[in-house]
Amino acid sequence: MSETVVRENPAEHRYEIHADGALAGFTVYEPGDGLLAFVHTEIDDAYAGQGLAKVLIRETLDDVRKRGLAVLPFCPFVRGFIAKNGDYLDLVPEGERARFDLA
Repeated sequence: MSETVVRENPAEHRYEIHADGALAGFTVYEPGDGLLAFVHTEIDDAYAGQGLAKVLIRETLDDVRKRGLAVLPFCPFVRGFIAKNGDYLDLVPEGERARFDLA
């Protein structure tokens, strides 16, 4: 298993995951008033099947929680992750959950 680091790249509006120092993937967001709208997640083919997308999304959502922001999961992967990991549901505003089939 490679050493992974997740960090925000605010200039690119994304969180990135690096494996052994190389960019392995990212999740892109559009910033809003007190929230981040996640629109796309991508893992490089060279890192597919290693579970890096789950690590990326989990650490991203943990950081978003620490920052006191809400999440709009337009990205299907982020939405699916939240659906499977109910402890992150509170990050999606209650009034927006039905929109993402998270009610």
